[in-house]
Amino acid sequence: MFSVDRLPLWSFCACMLRELPSRCLRGWLLVCCVAAACVLSACGRAGGGSGGKLFVVATTGMVGDMVRAIGGDRVDIRELMGAGIDPHSFKPELKDTTAMSRADIIFYSGLLLEGKMENDWQAHSGKSHAVAGAIPADRLKGDAHHPDPHVWGDVSLWATGIDGVVDALSQKDPDGAAGYRQRGEEYRKRLSDLHGWALGRAQEVPEAKRVMVTSHDAFEYFGEAYGFEVFGLQGISTVGSFGAADRAALAKIIRERGVKTIFPESSVNPAAIRGVAEDTGVAVSEMELFSDAMGVPGEMETVGGESYDLGTYEGMIKHNMNAIVEALK
Repeated sequence: MFSVDRLPLWSFCACMLRELPSRCLRGWLLVCCVAAACVLSACGRAGGGSGGKLFVVATTGMVGDMVRAIGGDRVDIRELMGAGIDPHSFKPELKDTTAMSRADIIFYSGLLLEGKMENDWQAHSGKSHAVAGAIPADRLKGDAHHPDPHVWGDVSLWATGIDGVVDALSQKDPDGAAGYRQRGEEYRKRLSDLHGWALGRAQEVPEAKRVMVTSHDAFEYFGEAYGFEVFGLQGISTVGSFGAADRAALAKIIRERGVKTIFPESSVNPAAIRGVAEDTGVAVSEMELFSDAMGVPGEMETVGGESYDLGTYEGMIKHNMNAIVEALK
């Protein structure tokens, strides 16, 4: 007789095939062995992605962009939410939960941005990483129970998530650690340059005119970082409700502050903000702001002779700043 724990999988299968008298049973066992071999082979690779790469799931485009920049060609990334998707109300489908189950690492923004996915982080606690989790509590807005999750609006604040991504990838793939560190520093430099550009561009708007009115309160970090006063029709989550009193209060601010243009958002139904414009007689910007989602990858925009991809974090920030400056100055 034989001992299973001392035999390779295929040797064990061969022995079992010889032991079974029934051709039908031998056939079924062969199928099972092939399937088991595939599973064990996949488990033995460096990661669950193609070619042994790490298979990474990212929730939003902003998270995916950072992980892609740091992971380079050692990661396969699946983003759950594309252009125009509201993360506050996003509910994962079967294909999404399957991807998370298969993933080597799951990166999400955190601070309750993906409000309907909290159970998913608990279910995959051993491999889930919140990019915004590294931000010091004293730099967060909102309160302890309802923090404002829109931290990517301040580029310097969003950059604090880089080290956590580098560490999470390096722990899962130690052989790639040096590359992750190098690309992390390169991405940090790019974001530092982007932050400096945004500071300079904002100065083109006279201080008295730096008043932004948007669909929901997603730009407070942006406003503090670059010198804009921000008012949203809805609160920090689009799931929250608003009524006639909120609309009237916003209309009063618009009239008192002399606001001429207000901004819709790509991931929020524009009907409400257009209603405010009708109430006040102001213009609605033709350029939607990217609040909770980036643009379509590969879609290029050119402003002032500079072109950028709206489906990248850098393109998102440049689009927003350019749209705001041109409308308000």
